[in-house]
Amino acid sequence: MTERPCIADYMAVDLVLFKPEFEILHAMNTLLGKRLSGAPVVDDEGRLVGVLSKKDCLRAALNGAYYQEWGGQVDAYMSANPKTLDAGLDLVTAAEWFLNSDYRRFPVLRGGKLVGQISRGDILRALLDNWSA
Repeated sequence: MTERPCIADYMAVDLVLFKPEFEILHAMNTLLGKRLSGAPVVDDEGRLVGVLSKKDCLRAALNGAYYQEWGGQVDAYMSANPKTLDAGLDLVTAAEWFLNSDYRRFPVLRGGKLVGQISRGDILRALLDNWSA
């Protein structure tokens, strides 16, 4: 039996990363400018502590519009304790994770360390590459 391809072969490894203390407006502009739906948030040791998504940024923007006070730090708006996938996970199982969640991307860990990020589009491209005629 042939081993199934794993997500490590298709994940993005050149990531935009945020620190918890980064200014939220800077992070918003970065996500919009790079057309990203979200990015990992890491501490000074590079450990994953959260994910900042456009949805999180929308909450910050709405808060700013409502209270007329824009700003704050990423850690006030990020989603802490994000769901992650292991780098060795096969493509089919990863696709099932996406189908059973609302997430557009997952941080990818190997041995507990952040090594990449995988998106719905990455999985779709990988499945097409591996199983289309």
